This record gives sequence, C-alpha cells and structure tokens, in this order.
Amino acid sequence: MTDSRRSLSRRLRHTSGNVSALVYLALRAALFVWAILVSVADDSGESMAIISPLLATAPTSLVLLVLPGAVAMFTAVLVLAALVNAAIIGWCVRVLRRGRRPDPAS
Repeated sequence: MTDSRRSLSRRLRHTSGNVSALVYLALRAALFVWAILVSVADDSGESMAIISPLLATAPTSLVLLVLPGAVAMFTAVLVLAALVNAAIIGWCVRVLRRGRRPDPAS
C-alpha cells in the first residue's frame, strides 16, 4: 500500500469512528428515504420533498446545480455531499477536542 492509501483509510476511519459524523449520516439517510417515499406517494407530481435532502447537505450538494439532471446523478451527489459534510464534521470535532495538543494521527 502506498502512503496515500494509508492516509485515505486513516481519514475514513477517523470520520466513521466519530459519533457526530455517524449521527449526521444517519439523519441524512433517514431524510432522503422520507423524501423518496413522499415523492413516490404523491400522485400529482408536485411534491417538493426531494428538495429537503438537497438543502440539508448544502453547501456541498449545490454542485448539483451544474451537473446534468438524472435520478442517479442526484442520488450520487447527495451521498457524496453527505460524506464530505460528515468528514468535515468529524474533523471539526477532532480539532475541538484536541485543543492545543498536537494531532496524534498525523
């Protein structure tokens, strides 16, 4: 394994091991499932529930505005945006807990 792969796996482990990031991901997944169920159940086709996950994963999900529209692309962007935001949350929690001590993971 190269150093970049070890570094990436270390970062993913830090993100997935953080309770705040996991709670964020669980809430985003539940919100996405709810939005899909509401949109499918709406016969009129005027449901705006699918916008909720987009706004909940902002600002990362706003990249969707420049990508071609498709259901698979929408889902991929929301998943990627939630993962990026969870990584940022994990990093923030780690930095705030660390305070002025050096990072032992580096």
